[in-house]
Parts: sequence; C-alpha cells; structure tokens
Amino acid sequence: MKIEGVKLRLYAVTDRAWAADEDALMDQIAAAIDGGAGIVQLREKHLDHDAFLREARRFVALCREKGVISIINDAVDIAAAVGADGVHVGQSDLAAGRAREVLGPDKLIGVSAHSVEEALAAQAAGADYLGVGAAFVTGTKADAAPISRDTIRAITAAVDIPVVAIGGISRDNITELAGCGLDGVAVVSALFAQKDVKTAAKELYGLSESIAR
Repeated sequence: MKIEGVKLRLYAVTDRAWAADEDALMDQIAAAIDGGAGIVQLREKHLDHDAFLREARRFVALCREKGVISIINDAVDIAAAVGADGVHVGQSDLAAGRAREVLGPDKLIGVSAHSVEEALAAQAAGADYLGVGAAFVTGTKADAAPISRDTIRAITAAVDIPVVAIGGISRDNITELAGCGLDGVAVVSALFAQKDVKTAAKELYGLSESIAR
C-alpha cells in the first residue's frame, strides 16, 4: 500500500493527555479528521495491551467510517489484530522489515528518521513514508533533539518516499519548514491541546499546504 503525499498534509498523532476519557479522545479524533487530517496515528504509551486493543478497534472503525488512514504507533501485533491500515515504528522499535513481515505487503509502514543514513535504511527496509524530526523543541518527547533544516532537506532529497516533519510544530512555526521538500506535518498538541480541534485542524491543513513540496 503506497500513500500519496497529499494524504500526509496533516498527520494527526493522538495524545490522551487532553482527553477526559476514551469517548472524549474519539471525539477529538473525529474533529481532527473533519478539519482535514488525512491520516491519524493512535499512540498509547501507557495503556495495557487489552485496553489498547479495545481502543484500537474503536479507532480503526472511526477512521474507516470517515475514510482516512489509520496507523498504530509501535504495536505491530495490535495493528495486525485490528486491521489498521499500518504501523509507525521508531529506530528503537520493531524494524521496518520485521513489521512488513508481520503485516504483509498491503499495509503502510512508517518509520521515524533523524538522519539521511536512517532515512535511506528505512526506505531500503520497505518503509512507505518517513517521519523526521524533531523539527522544533517538543514537550511530547523529551529525548527528541531538534534536527536542522539542512538535515530535513537532505533527507527529503535522498529518498523517494513521502516525508513529514514532526516535533513541536505549531501554527506559529510551521511556515519555517517551507522549502524543506516535505509532504506535510505530523502534529500532536497543535491539534489535541486545542479547545476547538476541528478549527485548529483546518488552519494547520491550510498552512501545511502552503509549505508542502
């Protein structure tokens, strides 16, 4: 399964820190989609396996209903069990090649990359898209050091697959990524920490369109 760059203009990555419960999280996801997100990643670092599995089933059903791409963060087994459209893995998670073995040829594999070397290795292993960053200082991942614009440009020039930037991106700094060769941006708090998620998504989508290659 290949993904068109336009689907990645606004890539929503969940964080339940701003949701009172699972129902509220699903409402936020629906609002992000209604505002323009074409792909959503369900990221849960602290739920136990069974709770994550139940939530992931609801998530995939919602994404199917709304016609957008569903991605599960890290948990390849859960992605396979719930029939998600794909999985996103980091450099320290299950390798892209192994994820492909588990999920098969028709699912999306996204990989985090921080250098040209990592990007090329991920592409060679079968990644369908890359998430590069951190683009800016971010509170979501304390260990994610920002990478330079030159590095982002070098990555997008080196690979043939779509690339999104992630990490600390907001409405106030997204235009600084113009000219980097990106297909879009992945955002967390810029969407889910906002009172009006749908309106935030609409604005971010428009801004991403303006900086996308």
